[in-house]
Amino acid sequence: MKVNSLKHDDPDFPDLLRRIPSPPQELFWTGTHPSEFLDKPRVAIVGSRKVTGYGKQVTQQMAGELARAGIVIISGLALGVDAIAHQAVIDAGGLTIAVLPTSLDQIYPPSHLNLARQIVDTGGCLLSEYRAGSAVYKTNFTARNRIVSGLSNVLLITEAAKNSGTMHTAGFALEQGRTVMAVPGNINSPGSEGCNNLIKTGAVPVTDTSDVFFALGLDPSAPKQTKIFRGADNEQKIFDLIRRGIFDQEELAQAARLDGPALSAALTMLEINGYIRAEGGNWTLA
Repeated sequence: MKVNSLKHDDPDFPDLLRRIPSPPQELFWTGTHPSEFLDKPRVAIVGSRKVTGYGKQVTQQMAGELARAGIVIISGLALGVDAIAHQAVIDAGGLTIAVLPTSLDQIYPPSHLNLARQIVDTGGCLLSEYRAGSAVYKTNFTARNRIVSGLSNVLLITEAAKNSGTMHTAGFALEQGRTVMAVPGNINSPGSEGCNNLIKTGAVPVTDTSDVFFALGLDPSAPKQTKIFRGADNEQKIFDLIRRGIFDQEELAQAARLDGPALSAALTMLEINGYIRAEGGNWTLA
């Protein structure tokens, strides 16, 4: 993966990161340029590494629903909630940013190398403030969290124990003026004690994604974003034509300048991958 860099004084350096306390002096990235995400609503989702079944279910549900609505999800590629959130976004056809505590030539944890590649391959971004070959210190993991929250509009904590490192991220978010939200959990579960305590001290409780939409100033009843398209050239042509309102198969063939077998193959793949469906003899978006 090609690694690019942005210095603090570069015009393309994310302005919102310039304004946080202790801003990074340089960013290293691979995938989509970080500035491409800044005109979209962004939610950081973080939580415990030792996630419970409840935390996993909540994280998958919320990350997936937000991603399908066109919201960029930011996390730290760590075990537990972070990785679950990234994967849920990928599965939903959305965009996600992973901020690493290491340089991009040494993905951490190593077991998430494939997940990191998926993030890049699906239009996301890997980001770090550490240049290649940098030593890894324990403090990197806490420092990384100020960038996770700094890139976001809202920080959402789906599950966290009382002494979870996630509390550092909440502290950074408050210092940066970001909205902190938390999912309440079983009062008898140690894994939810951190979230429940945050809510008691002022974090916004979240019981479904409409709470997050409200915090972002978005209408949860508005039509969801069309699934982000990823496919071959012929499939892209047909998908774009259907999105523009051409539904008849003959009209699609003529507009795309495809013969019967090529059109049929493209339509079949689009249907298999869940982008379109047959309806009354025509094709429409799924």
